[in-house]
Amino acid sequence: MTIDELQDLVTEFSRRRDWERFHTPKNLVMALSGEVGELTELFQWLNPEQSQALCDDEQDRVKVEHEVADVLIYLLRLAEVLDIDLGAAVQAKLLVNEERYPVELSRGRAAKYSELG
Repeated sequence: MTIDELQDLVTEFSRRRDWERFHTPKNLVMALSGEVGELTELFQWLNPEQSQALCDDEQDRVKVEHEVADVLIYLLRLAEVLDIDLGAAVQAKLLVNEERYPVELSRGRAAKYSELG
């Protein structure tokens, strides 16, 4: 599915339940933050190997998939409410990051752009 199709699906889900009035930018950001917290909780205290293998177990995979979906659902809804074209926003941000993180300075390094110079 495309981003637009997913947004339409989420918007229609909300409309059918008359939830649009609750979907203010503030409420959606707060809900998004909560869902990111729930996703974070699944990985909390795991070492790198355990976190990589978390989705090997089917029950854990379903939990991770549900939390990832919740994060995306709220992000899609927020973008819809704020009239943000997610595709264009991602492309624009990648252009900014291309300048901030030139390949020759950032390849293989996990450093913030301000530390690359």
